[in-house]
Amino acid sequence: MTDMRSDALRSRPVILPDGRVLGMVHDAIVDVESTSITHLFVTSPPPQIVEDSIHIAIPWRWVRSIGDVVVLRWFPQTPIPKSR
Repeated sequence: MTDMRSDALRSRPVILPDGRVLGMVHDAIVDVESTSITHLFVTSPPPQIVEDSIHIAIPWRWVRSIGDVVVLRWFPQTPIPKSR
C-alpha cells in the first residue's frame, strides 16, 4: 500500500471479506516509535456483526486494500460477542 496520512482514512466504509459493511473508520491508531498504523478504530458496526454495536479496533494486518473503501482480508466469525 502506498503512503497515506491516517486522517485520510476517516469516514471510509470498512468492508468484510464477504462483502458486508462493518462500519466506518473513525480514526487510526499509530505507533509513535515506528510512525505506522497498528489498528483502525471502526464505529457503529451492525449488531449482527458485533454484539451491541460496540466500536472495535481492527488490526492493520487484516487490511487487504484501501481505496474509496477499506477492504479487509480477514475477520473472525460473526457475531462477535462483547466482553463480559
